[in-house]
Amino acid sequence: MNRRSRRRRHTVGTGLALALPMAALAACGGGGGTTEADSGSGKGTISVWAHQGQKSEDDALQGAVRSFNASQGEVRVELKLIPGNDYTKTITTTDASALPDVMEFDGPTMANFVYTRKLAPLDSYVSRGTIDNVTDAIKAQGTVGDKLYGLGMYDSGLGIYGNKKLLDKAGVTYPKDLSDGWSAKEFTAALARLKDKDPDGKTLDIQEGNGLATEWGTYGFSPIVWSAGGTLMKDGKAAGALDSPEAVSALKTFQSWKSDIDPNTDGNAFAKGRVALSWVGHWMYPAYSEALGDDLVVLPLPDFGKGPKTGQGSWGWGIGAGSKNGKAAGAFLDYLLGDTNVAAMTEANGAPPATRSALAKSRLYKEGGPLQLFAQQLDQPCGDTRITESCVAVTRPVTAGYPVVTSEFGKALSAVYGGADPKTALSKAARAIDRDFADNAGYPYQ
Repeated sequence: MNRRSRRRRHTVGTGLALALPMAALAACGGGGGTTEADSGSGKGTISVWAHQGQKSEDDALQGAVRSFNASQGEVRVELKLIPGNDYTKTITTTDASALPDVMEFDGPTMANFVYTRKLAPLDSYVSRGTIDNVTDAIKAQGTVGDKLYGLGMYDSGLGIYGNKKLLDKAGVTYPKDLSDGWSAKEFTAALARLKDKDPDGKTLDIQEGNGLATEWGTYGFSPIVWSAGGTLMKDGKAAGALDSPEAVSALKTFQSWKSDIDPNTDGNAFAKGRVALSWVGHWMYPAYSEALGDDLVVLPLPDFGKGPKTGQGSWGWGIGAGSKNGKAAGAFLDYLLGDTNVAAMTEANGAPPATRSALAKSRLYKEGGPLQLFAQQLDQPCGDTRITESCVAVTRPVTAGYPVVTSEFGKALSAVYGGADPKTALSKAARAIDRDFADNAGYPYQ
């Protein structure tokens, strides 16, 4: 996997990590109530599992563990890094009794691990100060029902990067902040104006090389469905939601952009100036900033009628349901989510800090920082069900059936991009999702 793909997988969350065990995740039985970890003595050795990511991320985590072990003499952490491509599959296929005291998980997989009784609620073991300091967006990702199962060190941000020089050359007026975003119609018109000044008529990058039928498709483009007033599921059903007139209209507009999109097979369409706009996330800022300097602008996604929307969520941390030492596990999570460690991790991977205090100090995301837009979006969370015009950052559906939801939406998106009728593709996806949920009694937690 190339460096660009690695960065996306480790900061957005899911990516290939979810795709590998898709069938296993969706098929896992289990549901039925909450499993509490044992409190234990709060002393002794605890095991911690995490995915092996970029070297800079691994170094930051290993540094946090060394620092924690050296800071006190009552709890010792033993860290095990598991290759990212195998990580989610390893948790999925490991019995709950054999899982560690503390484990990392890819955000959208959390609900399935709750459903299969592999995660315990955190409230009894993580301090109230830590929980209150975590952003509402990350708490939304980590909550099932009324219980908190996951907290994260970092989040993710989605938007459009613009080349100011090319935009100005084409006479395109672009948004200055979140409140000044393009409508979908204005965005389409901007593409047309840019096309007139572009030698090959390709003006937009959507990271097509990452695959629209993968988690990138869901993370990157379900926001246009939400912005149009649609949703992926409603009241446990996809039919009538995923294939609603609003969702169909949004995907028709998306389909209309295809002739403007550079396939970006070399990954350099935006950095090399072949296109003026790139629909992607925070993880491309280092490369784009280096390539464009002061000509780089950061813009919100277009508003399809119900306010601009963005995806959010990334890797999180939880306590294994089989842990015999929840107090010690909670003490480590309190330490891990402190400013020093969150700052070190987000400096390593460039992601938005997931704690309020670290976010306020972040060089990139603080007020006036170059990626302030992403922080503003995350400060207006929707959760995964109450998506209104006034909120922006939407959590991917928190359900044990998420693997089939993202798989079917991705297939539909890819088919539409390839020329399929949006209504037909979305209705086919909705039927497949609803069949799976019916086969699993709606994936109940109780």
